[in-house]
Amino acid sequence: MTRTSFLARTLCLLWLPSLLTPLVSLAERPALQPETCSVEGLMDSIRRGLQSKSPAYRRYLRELLKESAVTLPEEQLRAAFERETEPFMVEHLAAALAAKTDRGESPSTMQVVSKRALHDADPAVRAAATRALRRTSAEEHTGDMYSRLVRDSSPEVRNEAATNLIEDNRYVYAGFHGPASDTAVTAAAASSDAKVTARILGNISTAAISPESAKTLHSLLGHDSAEVRAGAATALGGVPASEMAKARQTLGAMYRSETDVGVRTAILQSIARLGFSSAVPELQALRQVDTRLVPEVDAWIRALSTGLQEWSLILREKQRLRQAR
Repeated sequence: MTRTSFLARTLCLLWLPSLLTPLVSLAERPALQPETCSVEGLMDSIRRGLQSKSPAYRRYLRELLKESAVTLPEEQLRAAFERETEPFMVEHLAAALAAKTDRGESPSTMQVVSKRALHDADPAVRAAATRALRRTSAEEHTGDMYSRLVRDSSPEVRNEAATNLIEDNRYVYAGFHGPASDTAVTAAAASSDAKVTARILGNISTAAISPESAKTLHSLLGHDSAEVRAGAATALGGVPASEMAKARQTLGAMYRSETDVGVRTAILQSIARLGFSSAVPELQALRQVDTRLVPEVDAWIRALSTGLQEWSLILREKQRLRQAR
């Protein structure tokens, strides 16, 4: 049993006002009294505790509720979630429900949270419910939820959904789970918010995407927004080996016709990433296409010529060379 789990069980068995209110002297503290574990009792305690000005303490309370969720009756937890209207408490309850599914209980529970994230009348509540699903397995249980959330009328909801896709890709699936990456690409393409689309594409791993998702990225290279084109170019730099040749050829041709310097910068990085040292001749051929980017091209050529075989090391070396100028 983890330390947090132990504390959660303890809170369900004991009345602990000294943990949830400002510290008082030992003489003033009431004696601990046994109490039956209930959702309402726990929520009342946490609601009082959330008045604390300490962000760390508030995060602790969220984790406490998530751990307690395993021992709480699901029907009561769902009922508390469905009647709660305060966004911060909605987020805590939604996170607790998601924790049940992540522990192998009641996959349908994610649908309850998803429904509120998609349909609640209050955009702050929709954003809170969306945020609660971050770094969970929600993508595996909620169908096209993210493709719908990125089209939400609220910018806050759209951005929370984008953050979820990015962080799930990185921290839950380590960038190598094809379905999760495909979900992110599909959602990015579905969004009508260019900033959201570009943010997703520029920050996810595409190492395990499907051929269909790769095709979607190629189509986004023709988007009206330069931000989206740059994001798609960045995403194409990390595609699977089976897609590399096509991506490299497309990006090389695009560099010559593209006029936006930001998009061209993204293309150069992806060509370098797709080819490593073998990209040097291609970069040399592109060097004079845009004189504004000659220093950028030269930095890539020098970094790739070191023979480093790890992308993160090449990227670090390139950044060092640019800063040394």
